[in-house]
Amino acid sequence: MRAGPIISLASIYDPEKDEYRSVMYKGYVSELFVPYMDLTEEWYYRTFLDAGEFGFGQCAVPLEPLKDCPENAVFMDGYYTTQDGSPEKLSNVLCVFERHAGDIKWRHSESAIPGKMIVEVRPDVSLVVRTVSTVGNYDYIVDWEFKQAGTIKVEVGLTGLLAVRGSNYTHKDQIQEEVYGTLVAENTLGANHDHFLNFNLDLDIDGDANSFVKTNLQTRRVTGNRSPRKSYWTAVIETAKTESDARIQLNKKPTELLVVNPSKKTKVGNQVGYRLIPGSVVGPLLTDDDYTQIRGAFSKYNVWVTPYNKSEKWAGGLYADQSHGDDNLAVWSLRNRIIENKDIVLWYTLGFHHVPSQEDFPIMPTLSGGFELRPANFFEHNPTMNDVSPKDARA
Repeated sequence: MRAGPIISLASIYDPEKDEYRSVMYKGYVSELFVPYMDLTEEWYYRTFLDAGEFGFGQCAVPLEPLKDCPENAVFMDGYYTTQDGSPEKLSNVLCVFERHAGDIKWRHSESAIPGKMIVEVRPDVSLVVRTVSTVGNYDYIVDWEFKQAGTIKVEVGLTGLLAVRGSNYTHKDQIQEEVYGTLVAENTLGANHDHFLNFNLDLDIDGDANSFVKTNLQTRRVTGNRSPRKSYWTAVIETAKTESDARIQLNKKPTELLVVNPSKKTKVGNQVGYRLIPGSVVGPLLTDDDYTQIRGAFSKYNVWVTPYNKSEKWAGGLYADQSHGDDNLAVWSLRNRIIENKDIVLWYTLGFHHVPSQEDFPIMPTLSGGFELRPANFFEHNPTMNDVSPKDARA
């Protein structure tokens, strides 16, 4: 009732090894932090932890065939335990479907052979698990997409209704005070706000003993006469030893982020792993001493890594309602525990700063963002090379 959809025991078939290999033990939305920036008496306290306070799964809504999901979708019910311990059924809150979107899995046109053009193309087909949760005024569309090459892509779409308040103003030129938002219609103000979604990703890359690796891309000057070039960049690999090593604010410097299995290597000696490809990268703009930010402190870093602890499930803390921020991801991580070659959990926070515009009113077109988990030396080569060539491939 709190997390909504939970992806369990995700694995990928390795055609060369002829076996399924583990990738993710469990993945789910751990918390949604939505602080509004309106300081008026009726609004200043609107700083929601949507999963912990309302229940992201409890707010899941039945999906509409042919509208929320395509014609080939299969629908599933969801169940959770109510406050008195009885089971509650939510009908058609999950749909699963193959996506044939016209995307290209891989292709190449080879023209180096005189008089010939050789073209090979493979269309991409993926498997999507979708839910929609309506938490108050916002509808959150969550897609877990599994691609044939091993990528797990997560996308979150925001739509629904803006939170607005009445105003005497009918034109922007009339405004002589700070109104904490945008005049989206006559007498209607849309408040500035943020959305931070934290995902708990318990990765088990070929087993549960994993490490977190940062590959920092650094610019180097060319010395001596070894090249006419003046500069290049190189990859400097750093394995995070403790939790503090793994707290990352993205967009600070170019970094490749991987979870690897240090005991498993490819034939040529690379550690098998999965790369986190970030998306929707934003950070908080509130000060660290703001009570609101203390409660939603997980948003300070885009990436956290902790050793697995069965009691540490919710980035906003076990009891989110009226919490004081003394039991959350930021507090747990202060213990600075060892994370190298351990059963570790990757926490990723994606976000949106939302300055409303008139197009968002009266109902907001979907705004989307997400991230990917992509194989990095997990396979010996492209695992889809043996796919049957489509009829329209030509030479």
